[in-house]
Amino acid sequence: MKKDIDSLMQAHELDALIITGGAAHNPAMYYFTGGGHISQADLVKKRGFDPILFYNPMERDEAAKTGLETKNLADYRPLDLLKECNGDVLQATILRYKKMLTDLGITTGRVAVYGKVDAGLSYGVFSGLQAAMPSLTIVGEVDDSVLLLAMATKDTAEVERIRKMGQVTVSVVASVADYLTSQRVSGETLVHADGNPVTVGDVKRRINLWLMERGAENPEDTIFAIGRDAGVPHSAGNPQDPIRLGQTIVFDIYPCEAGGGYFYDFTRTWCVGYARDEALALYEDVLAVYRQIMGELTVGGNCPDFQRRTCELFEARGHPTGLSNPQTQEGYVHSLGHGLGLHVHERPWFRSIASPSDHLDPGSVVTVEPGLYYPERGMGVRLEDTVWVRPDGNMEILAEYPLDLVLPLKS
Repeated sequence: MKKDIDSLMQAHELDALIITGGAAHNPAMYYFTGGGHISQADLVKKRGFDPILFYNPMERDEAAKTGLETKNLADYRPLDLLKECNGDVLQATILRYKKMLTDLGITTGRVAVYGKVDAGLSYGVFSGLQAAMPSLTIVGEVDDSVLLLAMATKDTAEVERIRKMGQVTVSVVASVADYLTSQRVSGETLVHADGNPVTVGDVKRRINLWLMERGAENPEDTIFAIGRDAGVPHSAGNPQDPIRLGQTIVFDIYPCEAGGGYFYDFTRTWCVGYARDEALALYEDVLAVYRQIMGELTVGGNCPDFQRRTCELFEARGHPTGLSNPQTQEGYVHSLGHGLGLHVHERPWFRSIASPSDHLDPGSVVTVEPGLYYPERGMGVRLEDTVWVRPDGNMEILAEYPLDLVLPLKS
């Protein structure tokens, strides 16, 4: 949680954090500012001190809304810096950062850099800053970053925002189900009133509209994959594909709050009208493993252990997994889940890069999403819910929705 940042900085031997970029769709900046219309800013968090937001003067009111201590970037007189650097914008920017850090007493030690900015700009500025301030060590953290470790557990306010996104998500999912089951059928294909087929693209356009109407965004698209595409876990689906009866549809939706806030993540597998025996058997295997694992999740449990257990359960049912064949492209081919928050994928990890520190700690919010994939057989199945590890140790699905495979047609 955010309250742990100073202790995490101490453990990582970091003296300060620099976060740069806008507030929207920039998880590190959003984490401190809460979002808002901040298009470009810098935030500096010195260990043991509250963060300070350096803002563009045109956005002073938005900066004030964050409740953070603020400083106006205009006070660093950018035109004077540019003149001092003979018109070199990069060198003027480096000099401005040097003055900012010096004003905060950050002239030695280790400083980690975060944020979403152009890679070339970031490289130029921070490699230049390292040269200009040789007593500093500029650090680029990756998986074990202070912020990812802090974000791995959520406070109650964060959880409630994720829960609200879950309610939005299942509301849209219900609208999709209603839309599909209300269509006419020609042969084995859903069709509009004009006789043209209902396509994956038709469905996805409605998903985006319904999310927008509910105050949510869909920045990473939606997986709505049918038939063979359902057998490839991250196939988004072909917009031109018609919706046919009896084929498996993997519907994985992961919207976020408008402006790039907290995500939700949810998957159901459907067959419209009816399910073929082969698809039903595959679905029953996934459902059995889903229920078994959900019943075995325990507070403090190591996430890779649950991944291993999932592989064992699927292999006992005759499916290949990464446990016995890391190169398999069919069967169970991904991890059980991941943390969820301001990133759609964050710690704790269940996958191969997970470490002993990836636990289901109180406050963790994770997805649980077992699945089976057989593209050459034209089908795939995944079931996913988002689970909060409550402070009392119980596991709570944040947005309940039926697990039914078949969507019966209304007419």
